[in-house]
Amino acid sequence: MKLQTLKDLYIHELKDLHSAEKQLIRALPKMAQAASDEKLAAGFREHLEQTKTHAARLEEILSDLDQSTRGPKCKGMQGLIEEGEEMINEEADDEVKDAGLIAAAQRVEHYEIAGYGTARTYAQLVGDKNGAKLLQTTLEEEAETDKKLTELAESSINVSADK
Repeated sequence: MKLQTLKDLYIHELKDLHSAEKQLIRALPKMAQAASDEKLAAGFREHLEQTKTHAARLEEILSDLDQSTRGPKCKGMQGLIEEGEEMINEEADDEVKDAGLIAAAQRVEHYEIAGYGTARTYAQLVGDKNGAKLLQTTLEEEAETDKKLTELAESSINVSADK
């Protein structure tokens, strides 16, 4: 697909985000299984369900634009997931591994926040009001997940890892 207009770029971004979410759907169960802290594992499982909703929203937006979800694999998310898998496979004390899993998860959240913010802005500029609304909802949910990860890290996991 040749990018000639902002709408083309918007569609490209939506497909990239969809690829990212589908990759994350496969990665989150592994992160939940690797977490020793039950609150962290539960958070990963909760975010898995939320991520499925994020993918469905992207599918709705693309469908409304008469577009398929097919596109290139999101290489940014692929790299972030590979780093997360490296942490899963590290030999580390449980608390230290959990702290590393939070760091990996927050990198993913920040990447998604950047992508969803950009896509929402494009949606507004091309007049896709429903798309902008759905993307804003997802953006807020990603930011809330990042906040929960920070709270979990600062209240217990990073503290336990420092002992």
